[in-house]
Amino acid sequence: MSTASDTGGVSGGDSTLTLARVLRAILPAFSLAVILIAVFYLQPRAMSPIGLKLLFNLAVPIALATIAQMFVLCVNDLDLSIGAYVGFVVAVGATLLNDGIAGLPALAGVIPDPAPWILTTPLAGVVVLALGIGVYALLGALIHVRNLPSIVVTLGMSFVWAGLAVLVLPTPGGKAPEWIRATMTFQTPIVPFPIVALVIIAIVVHVLLMRTAYGAVIRGAGGNPRSVARAGWSLLKVKMAAFAFAGFFGMLAGLALLGLTTAGDANIAVRYTLLSIAGAILGGSEFVGGRVSPIGAVIGAATLTLANSFLTFLRLNPDFQIGAQGAILIIVLALRVLINRTEARRQ
Repeated sequence: MSTASDTGGVSGGDSTLTLARVLRAILPAFSLAVILIAVFYLQPRAMSPIGLKLLFNLAVPIALATIAQMFVLCVNDLDLSIGAYVGFVVAVGATLLNDGIAGLPALAGVIPDPAPWILTTPLAGVVVLALGIGVYALLGALIHVRNLPSIVVTLGMSFVWAGLAVLVLPTPGGKAPEWIRATMTFQTPIVPFPIVALVIIAIVVHVLLMRTAYGAVIRGAGGNPRSVARAGWSLLKVKMAAFAFAGFFGMLAGLALLGLTTAGDANIAVRYTLLSIAGAILGGSEFVGGRVSPIGAVIGAATLTLANSFLTFLRLNPDFQIGAQGAILIIVLALRVLINRTEARRQ
């Protein structure tokens, strides 16, 4: 009697492994579908273009912050400053990107009216945001060269970003530049703009990280740094690039959030650090370097956003909503652990 291997078929163990991999891949999308169905059940009017736009609006900045966190996870590190950094970007965008240095509340009444052109150009805001990305790259260099724990370095940096944000914008105020507001309120036919934006973000980052040679190097630097170094790549430059990408996408998250809120607040993104970590892990990323999923990260961010809406529709006390979001994350992670253990037994 011929066996499965004799006939070229798939053995029972191989089919189980394949099933486990498929289940692990679709778990983020399944979680999103379950939450979305629950939201539609509680609020049927959400099944409309306007309803979907309202549901997914805040998912765009959260998804961008999650992508930023994912790049840091990719090189086997963790960023505890992303929330404060997003708040800093919001503060800069609401002031310097409008009226330059003259837009700083701390300088109100000091700069003469009319102020010199050099003080009122938004170029100052562009320079500050570019410097923020540069600081992120330097953080990556510091962590690599001195072999410092990223958690400690980024935690300390979170206080720096928070202090700078308050310095730039001591009290809520300012306004979103018109081009940012117009971008975030752009109307697309048939499919709401937030969903289109999420799809574009997922595709672009997926191609960048999963389909390019340098993306493979970044992932390899987290998963197998010795092999990357033996291949002739500089681990220092790779880590700096990963952190620079994190700073870039964190900047986009802050600008997107500003475009939705239309005004600035230095403390508006305090929760983004935990949301970005949860979204990346929920989407399939792991604390083992190189194991990331850009599409899954976007789906994870969207799931957390919808979970918040779902809990609001349940009229759950806001004090318990964070705990409920954590429970959802634990359930999904528990399912992933079961899938991983099943796969490990069959290997």
